[in-house]
Amino acid sequence: MSGIPATALLRLACDLLTAVGTPEAHALTVAEAMINADIEGLGSHGLMMLPMYLDRASAGSIDPGAGGRIVTDLGSRVVIDAENGFGHLTATTAAALACDRAETHGLAAVAVRNAFHFGAAGRYARSMALRGCIGIVLANTRPLMPAPGGAERVVGNNPIAIAVPAGTEPIVLDLALSAGAMGKIRLADSKGEAIPGDWATDASGVPTTNAAEAITGMLLPTGGAKGFGLAVMVDLLVGGLSSGAIGDEVRPLFGDPSLPYGSANLFLTIKVDGFRPLAGFEAAADAFAGKIRGSKLAPGAPPARVPGDRAIAAHRAFGGNLTLPAATLAGLRKSAGLLGVELPAGFPA
Repeated sequence: MSGIPATALLRLACDLLTAVGTPEAHALTVAEAMINADIEGLGSHGLMMLPMYLDRASAGSIDPGAGGRIVTDLGSRVVIDAENGFGHLTATTAAALACDRAETHGLAAVAVRNAFHFGAAGRYARSMALRGCIGIVLANTRPLMPAPGGAERVVGNNPIAIAVPAGTEPIVLDLALSAGAMGKIRLADSKGEAIPGDWATDASGVPTTNAAEAITGMLLPTGGAKGFGLAVMVDLLVGGLSSGAIGDEVRPLFGDPSLPYGSANLFLTIKVDGFRPLAGFEAAADAFAGKIRGSKLAPGAPPARVPGDRAIAAHRAFGGNLTLPAATLAGLRKSAGLLGVELPAGFPA
C-alpha cells in the first residue's frame, strides 16, 4: 500500500487509455470517474478495473472510439446505442442529455443498449441533481443471484441510484441489489480478506466467507425476495425499454475479453421546477437530512447519516494522494509494461 498523487494516477490512466486508441477527451472522462471512485472509497469501481478495461479494448469487445449514437428520438424519450464504447463516457452523455430534455419537457428518459460497465451509478444521478433535477439511474449486470430458494444465477445485482437536489450537496443513494457487490468481493479477494457470511454462496449454494469461492458462486440479494424482485424489474426496465440485453444476455464482465459485455441502462430525469420552486425543494431536503443526522442514537452507535454522506466526507478528507491495494498497483504496472507507458514519479517499484 502506498500513497500516490491522484494527479499522477489520473495522467497514468489517461496514458494507458490513449495507448489502446481512446481519444484524449474520452480517456479523461473515464479516468476521472475511476479516480473519483477511489477517492470515495469505492475501490471496486476504481483503478482496480482499468487493466480489465484495457484488455477488453485490446481484444475488441470495447470500441475505445465509440461515443454512442441516438437511434430513437421522441423528445422526452431517447434510445442510445452505446456501440460498446466505454461505459463512463456513454453514461455521462446520457445523463446530460436526459437533463437537457427535461429542461424542455419537465421529465425525460434515456435508455441505453450495448453499454459497458460505467462504474458508480451515483456519479451520474448526482450530476443530474446538480442541474436541479431528480436523477434516477438503473443498469443491469450479468446474472449473479439465484431466485429465492434457487441454486442457479438468474438475475444480476442490478444497481439503482437516486439523487435529489439539496441546498449544499445532493443527497445520493447508490446501491447494488446484492447484499455485497461483486466488485467489493473481487477487491476483498485481491487483498486476501474474508467477506461477511451473508453476502454470497459457493458454487453449490452454501453460504461462504471466502471471496474466491464467492466469485465462482452466487451473490445473495439484499432483503431476500424483495431485493431479488427489484433486480428483476430493473432488468425488464433497462433491457426492455432499450431493446437491449435482459438476464443472461448480459455477458460476464471478467469473462472472454473479446465478447461485448452488453449491459443496458436507463437514465430518468425529473426537473423540480414546475412541480415547485427548486429552492423550496432543496430547503425541504436539507431540513429532512438535518433531522436524520441529528436524530437520537442507540448507545455506542456512530452518527446517523443520509445517503451520500460517506462520499461527501471522503472528498472533504482527501489530501491529494491515493492509497491503492498492492494488487491494483501490480495490475497498473503490468498494463503499463505491456503498452509501453511510462509510470509516474513516485509509483512503487
